[in-house]
Amino acid sequence: MAAKRIGIIGGSGLYHLEGFSRQKWVKVRTPFGPPSDDFLTGRLAGRDVVFLPRHGRGHRLLPGELNHRANFWAMKKLGVAWIISVSAVGSLQKKYHPCDLVLVDQFLDRTKRAVEHTFFGRGIVAHVAFAHPVCEALRQLLLQAARACRARVHDGGTYVNMEGPAFSTRAESLTHHRLGYDVIGMTNLGEAKCAREAEIAYATLAMVTDYDCWNEEHDHVTVDMVLANLARNAAMARAIVQAVIPRIPTTANWPCHSALRNAIMTDKKLWPRKTVAELRPILAKYLGGDSRNR
Repeated sequence: MAAKRIGIIGGSGLYHLEGFSRQKWVKVRTPFGPPSDDFLTGRLAGRDVVFLPRHGRGHRLLPGELNHRANFWAMKKLGVAWIISVSAVGSLQKKYHPCDLVLVDQFLDRTKRAVEHTFFGRGIVAHVAFAHPVCEALRQLLLQAARACRARVHDGGTYVNMEGPAFSTRAESLTHHRLGYDVIGMTNLGEAKCAREAEIAYATLAMVTDYDCWNEEHDHVTVDMVLANLARNAAMARAIVQAVIPRIPTTANWPCHSALRNAIMTDKKLWPRKTVAELRPILAKYLGGDSRNR
């Protein structure tokens, strides 16, 4: 069996990686609508890689406009089994300085879009285990790579996923700070949920760009501040991605890769054909020889 691909989701600057060869943009149509952009496939560090600019080339999509289901359905269709998500976040605690990296291990959902963060419904009910929403094996590999690159990196943390597109009010920011949460962003919770249902190992490399607005000792977050610190972080993010890729196994046999095994509650005999057709890349190994849903 051919080695599975490794996916990378992040800002457009990430695909300017040294040694990223055989680059080809690929358009993927999905039953959930258009993904953020075309997908850039190629070879990096001896592995097949698929890159997606999260907000589209030129940063054209708001966080609330991201179609996570389409993005992850397409990644699954393209044979991706691991995804590294590189994301900008605001710091909610003093110990996380701008330009630090945080390898989060938990999420808190402050969105109102749960129905858009699942592939299921339409006649098939599934409830995946999500107590540990980040793939720990992939997170540890990223941690090792970050330390090898001499990054200032923090091991673990809770990512608060707000909706945006406005940044937090001071009351919201102070609440999250006082509750002891670690960083805040607008995108990764939906990604993590769709990744788990698609049986893709997923981990976030969170790049701190600002102190949100709870910390009066620092300027409140602005777009200029975010962009400036993202540019400072970009070289380190590229180095970590290049360092971690050779460490990722070629066989997809981690627990995340079988997340649906005991998650689907609907009797297979009742699965609607249309829903099965839409979810074929995700359900393929559970269809077996049953021709009724083909």
